[in-house]
Amino acid sequence: MKEVLCPRINVIREAFAYQSRFTGSTMIFKIDFPIIASSGFSYLMKDIALLVNGGIRVVIVPGCKEWIDAVLLEHSVLSEYSGGERITSENAIPLVEMAAFNVATRYMTALSASRVDAVVGNFTRARGRGVINGIDMMYTGTVDKIFTQAMRRILDLGVVPILPCIGWSSTGKSYNVPSDEIAIAAASALGAAKLFIVTGGDYLKKEQLATPAHTRYTDEGRILRLNPREAEEILFLNKNDGETGKEKEKCLGMLRFALSASASGVERVHIINGCEEGAVLNELFTNLGSGTMLYADEYEAIRGIHNSDIPDILHIMEPLIRQDILIRRSAEDVQKKKDDYVVYVVDGSVHACGALHDLGDGQAELAALASDKAYSSMNIGRRIVHYLIEKARNLGMKRVLVFTTKTQDWFELLGFRETSIDTLPRQRRENYNYKRMSKIFALELNAPQNAAHGSTR
Repeated sequence: MKEVLCPRINVIREAFAYQSRFTGSTMIFKIDFPIIASSGFSYLMKDIALLVNGGIRVVIVPGCKEWIDAVLLEHSVLSEYSGGERITSENAIPLVEMAAFNVATRYMTALSASRVDAVVGNFTRARGRGVINGIDMMYTGTVDKIFTQAMRRILDLGVVPILPCIGWSSTGKSYNVPSDEIAIAAASALGAAKLFIVTGGDYLKKEQLATPAHTRYTDEGRILRLNPREAEEILFLNKNDGETGKEKEKCLGMLRFALSASASGVERVHIINGCEEGAVLNELFTNLGSGTMLYADEYEAIRGIHNSDIPDILHIMEPLIRQDILIRRSAEDVQKKKDDYVVYVVDGSVHACGALHDLGDGQAELAALASDKAYSSMNIGRRIVHYLIEKARNLGMKRVLVFTTKTQDWFELLGFRETSIDTLPRQRRENYNYKRMSKIFALELNAPQNAAHGSTR
């Protein structure tokens, strides 16, 4: 029976794996106001409703800045700013409250269309910002406490708490509190598994920012994921490049927001385009996602293999075997040399593999190199090679060999140079497959470091 490989099957498997993992976890969605007016808003709410019905505990923090601006303008109330923060006057605070609750109610109404209950509540205790650099911030506040006990009771019932950008002091005084701050405080207090920063545009792409050489992109140029150190590098590279445009500053602002959340203990922060249909589901249930993730935990790693990895390894190698790039190996073949193999893991899923076989005489062979085609833009095959070369160095090897029929250009780019069969250790020379007539390439490990240790982009 002919095997039919269906790319959708892997997507379905990923989705079920993530669904099992996240059921019962808490996720915070901070959603920018312009999304409400977009055609994608109804789809976003439907997808969030799917998460709730699937057992994920969801909290929504609506952004409201643009609507507050519009309401204040309509009532001829001047809105001033200091250090990027709104100075909320006594005349403005009633209008700010009205605008904030109006927006929160729109979310509650949208969720009810999918038969998901939500509640807008006073879950944020606030205190005044006071006087900063000689400027009285008046009714602009900061988070003092998130009432998690009340929120957890609501979440236990499958109800979505909605936190408007208003907090109340212990004496009942209202304050305008930035929604970004509320989202971070709620995520930290509830121990959220994820914080989603849902924007109204397609940001964090290659053409928008100066980035380090090792930044990982998709084929479309989207920054796939960053750890906090990499995000800090991007902020540094873009801080002194002359006048910063509005779109670029928004990108940098989102990175700062994500870094603040990470510093508060949120392990994974996702920046997605809420106007793109299915963005939440793609980001949550597939490894490649739809946005940019800032991760503080160990999201991806190269490690030795487990027995349970062997079927995945054989599956990844199969397309290359059919193209006669790799020789066929059985599960038993891999098992016999299990200690030689490593895999590249993305969030628990295997997406590349490789092996380093000791040939004796201070020489080793790179073999069984394969990666998931969907991850080709991440250069994970090259990362496996780098890892195994470094392993060979640590083992005291003098030379790394590779046998190839179709990928010689790629290995030459990594610093390998063609060599003859006469240079092989005796046993490997005797086992050379003259039927395949593979070309032999070598990397001398005692030579100066070369392209094999260059950029992984």
